[in-house]
Amino acid sequence: MLDLIKYIVEQFAEDKANIGYETEETDDAINVTVLLSDSDMGKVIGKQGKIAKALRTIVRNATPADSKKYNIEIKEREKAE
Repeated sequence: MLDLIKYIVEQFAEDKANIGYETEETDDAINVTVLLSDSDMGKVIGKQGKIAKALRTIVRNATPADSKKYNIEIKEREKAE
């Protein structure tokens, strides 16, 4: 499922080298945090969050019923000082 998330995010992001993914597995869910540069935040989230909502809908519908739920969070990557 992470491959699907990566594929969709990379279609909208321009700075593909600065995309990061963190996964954390709990008892009932898999939390995926997408880390983006500041310039890509708006492109991946979309107007009024429509792209982010669509991403979550696609992942929810592609996940088998008997597997863990995926939670997707989109965050800005920390800037190096």
